[in-house]
Amino acid sequence: METGAVDGGDSDGGDSDGGSDGGRDTADSSTRGWSSALQDVLQRWGLSHPATLTAARLAPVLETVRTQLVQRNVPNAIAAHLTAAVCRGLEGRAAPRGLHPTRALRRLVAVEMQTVLSQILSPKTSIDLLREMRRVQRSEQRPYTIVFVGVNGVGKSTNLAKVAFWLLHNGQRVLIAACDTFRSGAVEQLRVHVRNLSAMEGATIALFERGYGKDAAAIAKEAQAYAAAHGFDVVLIDTAGRMQDNQPLMKSLAKLVAVNQPDRVLFVGEALVGNAALDQLQKFNQALRDHVPAGVGGRGLAGATSAPVPRQIDGFILSKFDTVDDRVGTAISMTFTTGQPIYFVGTGQTYADLRRMNVKLIVRTLLQ
Repeated sequence: METGAVDGGDSDGGDSDGGSDGGRDTADSSTRGWSSALQDVLQRWGLSHPATLTAARLAPVLETVRTQLVQRNVPNAIAAHLTAAVCRGLEGRAAPRGLHPTRALRRLVAVEMQTVLSQILSPKTSIDLLREMRRVQRSEQRPYTIVFVGVNGVGKSTNLAKVAFWLLHNGQRVLIAACDTFRSGAVEQLRVHVRNLSAMEGATIALFERGYGKDAAAIAKEAQAYAAAHGFDVVLIDTAGRMQDNQPLMKSLAKLVAVNQPDRVLFVGEALVGNAALDQLQKFNQALRDHVPAGVGGRGLAGATSAPVPRQIDGFILSKFDTVDDRVGTAISMTFTTGQPIYFVGTGQTYADLRRMNVKLIVRTLLQ
């Protein structure tokens, strides 16, 4: 009996042990399942072990930002370059953690994009025209010269008049050179602007013109000499609007710039045109580079023996900036392509409607 009892106990114990092991296996499997599910949830919420950002994880957010930039007039290629720069800047950083990691990641991308855009839009050199003018006037004893260029219909002459108003307001004596000898009514339009601006108290402004059908480069040269002889501080040279594919007019412009070697060549473009601005800009720069007349060197001395001095566009004025709403991508396109700054934006119809570009406002508008 005792032996049987002992045997029975062994048998029961064996059955019992087998049941216990099966229970542990089931429990372990259940635990592993819950652990895996919990790990997935924690990773999704960013509460698991710290991870670094990868291009794959950034891709959906960056694609959304790229689409938004394109919708706001940033060309596809430039938008792709910008998002790639943001990706490079963020890869390898610790991934956001918390209950809303996707929202945190969007904020992180926005901050990085803000930095990239601000670096592009912020001038690499001083755009303090008044300071530069006074330095040239004092050290070189000559008037400061600005040439205004652009395609037809962008408001080039109007923006020239706005710059004249700003200069007069800052005590500069201004001579406007009418070098659009091509478009009928161009000289008369400038004459109206000069008459209006001369009504300002204490303003010294005059128009230098030689009519139509004359050599624009020669007129600009005469205007500079006249300004120096009559005590003007600044010469603003108006040029004919021309399409970027008009070779004869582009050659004429290149000659004017090469012969006169102005201190600044400012391109007036419309804020609304988007991708078309890049084509205009690139072809204007190409014309200025490729069509320099032979035998022109130094500061516009015809017949000089030194090598020709090719010039490029030095900066921009964006007209009709008050009409673009959130489509401000043209500002990025121009500065990204050339590395040159935007000096002013036109914001209305009056002479006073000229503003310095607000980098923070543009960046905020692009990313809002």
